[in-house]
Amino acid sequence: MNLTLKVWRQKNSQAAGKLETYQVKDISPEMSFLEMMDVLNEGLLLSGIDPVAFDHDCREGICGMCSLYINGRAHGPERGTTTCQLHMRKFSDGDTITIEPWRAGPFPVLKDLCTDRSALDRIQQAGGYISINTGGVPDANVIPIPKSIADKAFDAATCIGCGACVAACKNGSAMLFTSAKVSQLALLPQGKVERKTRVENMVAQMDIEGFGACSNIGSCAAECPVGISLENIAMLNREYYAASFTSENV
Repeated sequence: MNLTLKVWRQKNSQAAGKLETYQVKDISPEMSFLEMMDVLNEGLLLSGIDPVAFDHDCREGICGMCSLYINGRAHGPERGTTTCQLHMRKFSDGDTITIEPWRAGPFPVLKDLCTDRSALDRIQQAGGYISINTGGVPDANVIPIPKSIADKAFDAATCIGCGACVAACKNGSAMLFTSAKVSQLALLPQGKVERKTRVENMVAQMDIEGFGACSNIGSCAAECPVGISLENIAMLNREYYAASFTSENV
């Protein structure tokens, strides 16, 4: 396939950015999207042009590093797929593809398609853990947990922290990410001890980082590559409401 790429180029977070147009030729439909980006960068280097910076790591849809806004959609046109698992057979010969970074105030552009998503790390650090000393790691089946509860906790734990939910939300809200981290632990016996302070601190940090409010449109869940459910947002709201009755902070 021969493709026209419109790629966001920005030298750093202070510089003004713009879309630059490039041509790539003989792209195999079996290539991943990031392999196509590698081909683009090889051509740019041979032409003496600075290659396009973009985040990537595992290229297996696990780590959450890849973060491209492709033709107006987070991670591209295929639902339930990260950018690195998106293949070029989803496009056609002669297509024009627009590639941009995540667009959200708390995700400043570092260079080209790379953004600083450390705001999500700080939300996690504010309470997304269990700090109780429990001794050695017990066997997985020592604490009986109903399968329905275990399944919900596992589903919430599959969040890879890529930030697609924020990029897809018109408000730039991180509620889906935060609610997945809160729900994952609040559902399990080990996480119930700190459930009140956890939800208070994580929601407070989310507000400090400048993320927008949730208006229940659902674009976050629609674009989430691992299918995190909106039910987690409902659970976070219940946890926060319950914490407000006994808290001195809420």
